[in-house]
Amino acid sequence: MSVIDQSGTFNLGDRRVRRLGYGAMQLAGPGVFGPPSDHGAALAVLREAVGSGVNHIDTSDFYGPHVTNRIIREALHPYRDDLVIVTKVGARRGADGSWIPAFSREELTQAVHDNLRNLGLDVLDVVNLRIAFDLHRPAEGSIEGPLAVLADLQRQGLIRHIGLSNATSKQVAEGRGITEIVCVQNHYNLAHRHDDQLIDELASQGVAYVPFFPLGGFTPLQSSKLSNVATRLSATPMQVALAWLLRRAPNILLIPGTSSLGHLRENLAAARLLLPDNAVEELNRMTDKAA
Repeated sequence: MSVIDQSGTFNLGDRRVRRLGYGAMQLAGPGVFGPPSDHGAALAVLREAVGSGVNHIDTSDFYGPHVTNRIIREALHPYRDDLVIVTKVGARRGADGSWIPAFSREELTQAVHDNLRNLGLDVLDVVNLRIAFDLHRPAEGSIEGPLAVLADLQRQGLIRHIGLSNATSKQVAEGRGITEIVCVQNHYNLAHRHDDQLIDELASQGVAYVPFFPLGGFTPLQSSKLSNVATRLSATPMQVALAWLLRRAPNILLIPGTSSLGHLRENLAAARLLLPDNAVEELNRMTDKAA
């Protein structure tokens, strides 16, 4: 058994994936805009991730824009049969690197075709609708219109499965009334737990939950509790944070991102870290304020 096999598996649509995957966002340049500083290193990270057993990669054509998808294609195409590539639509980038909501039928349709072209695919495994009523956090608003567009593209055979990103519980319920939702991708980690109830509800229904910023994102998690637990377990704080997420619920699929081979290996090694009950109890007491 490889290290990553110890993370377990869960269904993502009709595919079974390992629970420890890879997020490609950091392969783009600073601010997720422009090309990477080291193109060769980006290729090497992707190839090692898949070579180590990762079969779930998260990306979007608005990373760069177009940068990460083209790197994924260069590094990995033709793709392994078991590899599931999940992408997002619902935003575009301004010339200054700004993030702009892109919810119209024309924009969503163009985004799906851009992802297909740049990834070199005939059909996208999973497309998440990135809900952008507020770019930084979930905000209420009906998603019926844009989700209906994706459902139509699914009927055309361009998309296999649909998910939601940056969604409220109300929007998840609305979405499931329109089409099957196979995953929800929201901000969640040791210190940011607003989705606790939603995670448990989805777990009971067999729906995957994919936390973005599992390690804190642009502001890495820092906590004396986290560091103390890591020291006791001879692990790094980030490995402990990932191991806690794997234990938190069986439907959680992780997509930690990095452009460093060293950090990739560190992240994947979290699959074999078993947290004792007393460590879990201590970590469970972490809150936004404490972190």
